[in-house]
Amino acid sequence: MEQKNKIRKAAKKAADILYPVRCPLCGQIPWGKDPHGRTCDRCAAGLVYTGENYCMKCGRPISSEREEYCRDCLRRRHSFDRCRAVFSYQGAVRISLYRFKYANKREYASYYSEEIWRYLGEWITGLGVDVILPVPIHPKRRRQRGYNQAEVLARALSSLSGLPADMKSLARVRNTVPQKQLTAAERASNLKGAFRVSGKNLKGMRVLLVDDIYTTGATADAAAKTLKESGVKAVYVVCVAIGG
Repeated sequence: MEQKNKIRKAAKKAADILYPVRCPLCGQIPWGKDPHGRTCDRCAAGLVYTGENYCMKCGRPISSEREEYCRDCLRRRHSFDRCRAVFSYQGAVRISLYRFKYANKREYASYYSEEIWRYLGEWITGLGVDVILPVPIHPKRRRQRGYNQAEVLARALSSLSGLPADMKSLARVRNTVPQKQLTAAERASNLKGAFRVSGKNLKGMRVLLVDDIYTTGATADAAAKTLKESGVKAVYVVCVAIGG
């Protein structure tokens, strides 16, 4: 047994030399106090977490602890029950999430799922969630990209939390134009009829909807509306980052 452990440690050390862990934020080898740590010191120092003062509905950071909701959530009603995010969508996180989504950096899901569970695990546990669902993308877009980053993230979070993940019950049935090009009103209109629930597996359940970024909440709203119309009891949303 001792010999096997020595061999295993030697193999790991060799792998670390040949294939060093890279910072998921800047892509560099994180030399520093912990050369095999997740992030480099410079990136870690620049991370902006959502903090203790956040909107009780969407999770967006707010300036005063006396406020309960952000301006957006005071103006309009959301279909999801609550949303939380780990980071503010800026700086190194913004660049990293772009690579995670478009540059096949699927390995970043490991870091981001760990941060979600470390930062929001207690909150998620308290919700009594039955199943994790990724926000789906249209099959055409999936073929072009090769994967759905939300699905990769949902699988990683499922593995960490022990909660089951369902990759099939919620589907994207309309290939909508990219949301980032649209206004808030156009985003909501763009997503009408975009999702469909198949089967009755989710009826009466509390689901945790997983995505990489929350901006206006239009995608989360459209998915939550479809889920609730199919009989889902509650829809909670968790994202890596949220826009200001």
